[in-house]
Amino acid sequence: MIRVFIADDHHLVREGIRALLERAGDIEVVGEAADGNETVRQVKRLRPDVLLIDISMPEVNGIQALQQLKAENVATRAVILSMHSDEILVREAMQSGARCYLLKGSVSEELLLAIRAAHRGAAYFSPAISDAIVGARIAPDGPAKAAGPEGRLTPREQEVLRLVSEGRTNNEIGKVMAISVKTVERHRTSLMAKLGAHNLVELIRIAVKRRLIRFEDS
Repeated sequence: MIRVFIADDHHLVREGIRALLERAGDIEVVGEAADGNETVRQVKRLRPDVLLIDISMPEVNGIQALQQLKAENVATRAVILSMHSDEILVREAMQSGARCYLLKGSVSEELLLAIRAAHRGAAYFSPAISDAIVGARIAPDGPAKAAGPEGRLTPREQEVLRLVSEGRTNNEIGKVMAISVKTVERHRTSLMAKLGAHNLVELIRIAVKRRLIRFEDS
């Protein structure tokens, strides 16, 4: 049996995935978590064969959770299940130890294929991720490809970063940008992952240091 741990901040998503996996016959779900910190604690305790994890999660995002597990030599193999197809995030996920990367919306058969591939130590990518992104992927333990931070951020992420630096809440940012709070949260998670920040203070510090934002003198 392949022992799988599910990490996603949506209860209904976890419930649906669990139901799918338990029907597979060769997969056992050994635990669930709704945030990154709890994921790290439980995976270290349970040592599942495969960790199925979303990138966008509260407290510690999926990539940061994988980095922590990798630093502590936890041998669990990871499958990313995300709505983000950004090339930088795919690369960072691979560098952090993920074996497979699926986009949310993939058919159920793909999820089973990815979990089984990860268990074998193989790679699997959602067909919706372009060949260019997969082809440009660097080895998980290799150095990151150089890229200026300005080139990493989308215009929406740059706007969210600016508003965050002004002390705006997620609700306020959503109203200013005419987007949902959940979309704001996804942009903030992506910003944290792309800039390597672990909290809001660190995010602002890194952004100022790299001149992504600037505070005017009063």
